[in-house]
Amino acid sequence: MIDNKKIVVVMPAYNAAKTVEQTFKEIPFNIVDEVILVDDHSKDETFEVAKKLGIHTVIRHDNNKGYGGNQKTCYEAALKNGADIVVMLHPDYQYTPLLLEAMIYPIARGLFPVMLGSRILGKGALRGGMPMYKYISNRFLTLFQNIMMGQKLAEYHTGYRAFSKEILERLPLHKNSDDFVFDNEMLGQIAFAGYEIGEVTCPTKYFDDASSINFKRSVQYGLGVLRVSVSYRLQRWGLGKFEIFEGIKK
Repeated sequence: MIDNKKIVVVMPAYNAAKTVEQTFKEIPFNIVDEVILVDDHSKDETFEVAKKLGIHTVIRHDNNKGYGGNQKTCYEAALKNGADIVVMLHPDYQYTPLLLEAMIYPIARGLFPVMLGSRILGKGALRGGMPMYKYISNRFLTLFQNIMMGQKLAEYHTGYRAFSKEILERLPLHKNSDDFVFDNEMLGQIAFAGYEIGEVTCPTKYFDDASSINFKRSVQYGLGVLRVSVSYRLQRWGLGKFEIFEGIKK
């Protein structure tokens, strides 16, 4: 705990049997109170490995619900267990748990309600092995999103995120996609509600066992990001109504 705030780390897992142990063992349990892993019907032994590690709460979907659907289960479980601050940490070891303090303390101290671990701040992305086409598309999409949503973020596409309880309770996350664009829809909702977003530099690693979407899925994701950004701007101008933003007020 920090200042009597319960800290919960959630792990949306899919085929992470080879990496979840290394990820879990680097979590700083001097401040993290609980870890929740949701196995999205993996084809490997993710669920069994997680249970053997002694992870506090391990949930297995009976069928694959997608990356966004997995996160919805993660956040629902965290709030049900009394979390005040929730950090999403991928169990594939692409993002280091050693950065958890930097993600958590700004929220616990009331500086930001949302923190992102940005791979683009600094030079960590390419050094960590991010494919050049993903780096270029990341920069283009982020520029477009900053213009459309009036933000100045270094990156919208990181999977390393921390949220206050208020964010998770207030936003209509159930309206978001069950696919990868869930992440972007969530950030769009956060910006629409007027919350400030903090960022810290985050090293990253690309390797065989780290999860990554292929080129085709990347293109689909990119188109989804453009849709979210345009929808945000049209809703702000009063030229359209989009379900993910309906009912959200500053």
